[in-house]
Amino acid sequence: MSFAGMMLAGLMIDLAIGWPGWLHARIGHPVTWLGAAIAWLERRFNRGTRNIRIGMGALCVALILTLATAPALLLQSLLPGGIWGVILGGVLAWPLIALRSMHDHVAAVARPLAAGDLAAARAAVAMIVGRDPRALDAAGVARAAIESLAENTSDGIVAPVFWGAVAGVPGIAAYKAVNTLDSMIGHRNDRFEAFGKVAARLDDLANLIPARLTGLLFALATPRAAGCALRVMARDARAHRSPNAGWPEAAMAGALGVRLSGPRVYGARLSEEPWLNGRARDPGPGDLRRALRLYARAMALMALALGALWLV
Repeated sequence: MSFAGMMLAGLMIDLAIGWPGWLHARIGHPVTWLGAAIAWLERRFNRGTRNIRIGMGALCVALILTLATAPALLLQSLLPGGIWGVILGGVLAWPLIALRSMHDHVAAVARPLAAGDLAAARAAVAMIVGRDPRALDAAGVARAAIESLAENTSDGIVAPVFWGAVAGVPGIAAYKAVNTLDSMIGHRNDRFEAFGKVAARLDDLANLIPARLTGLLFALATPRAAGCALRVMARDARAHRSPNAGWPEAAMAGALGVRLSGPRVYGARLSEEPWLNGRARDPGPGDLRRALRLYARAMALMALALGALWLV
């Protein structure tokens, strides 16, 4: 059975219909189910000394991974062979791929920003970034949306598809469990620094290859600027606070010829982040549209690669 074919089928289903609102209203989403389980375990396990919290956090990771992968293993074992197994595997993978929703969330920022409605653009970008949107001018809104698009292309699409292509439905389910754990408990603060330590390190490891593949996809999807994208990625990616997010963001910055990252405000705290492609200009509304087109080309390249793997 072709895992690459299953992931391609999942991509096509998500591109066609996304995750419909009526379905979300009726049953929620697998990621929200995992999130509820993580929150329940965290409330009961996250206590005691630092070493106890680290151990209980590791237990939480093990339980959530089991909860995600055991049903996936069972369902995959029941799939028929041939094309029907590929299609049904794609149906199982579909909820865990965010191809369409990623585009829609960023497009929701691009539309009001292009129309000069900064207030609406700030409200839209607040849905996809953690920084305070009230402090952002038009360039700051564009920069935040482009960064979110670049990073979440890796976390939300390339990484789950990569692990799905490696291990099928259990692979994509395990990755989404790890990524959801990191997003909920992998924070460097008093509450989560110890409890979420294992989750954060595991997420770093799981994204190591996909983040770099995403940067390469962005470079290949912009032939005229591929050299610049690769140079900026090689030079600046490691300056990012994240061991992985800097790769797709730096490649995107080089491909578009703009600067990304830099200082930003989270709540009342100023975070002095280094620039990626710092000598370039600030992005504008047109660059956000260009970023969405680059995203579409990169995802088309990934689909072609999956199709080639399926046919080999």
